[in-house]
Amino acid sequence: MVDQLDTAYAHPVRYWLMDEAEHEGALLYLTSGSAYRLTLYNESAQYVLTASPTGATGVL
Repeated sequence: MVDQLDTAYAHPVRYWLMDEAEHEGALLYLTSGSAYRLTLYNESAQYVLTASPTGATGVL
């Protein structure tokens, strides 16, 4: 997905990929049974990426 964004908008995504604290936070959400959401923006679109623990149902 990051390859579809212009360089200026892809930079925060690439930073997120290397952000250990954010990954730990996402794991805390998932291991506690909650979904994790990351929202990305560019000039004309908004992308909402979600991850849910196995067996979880519902919408964020």
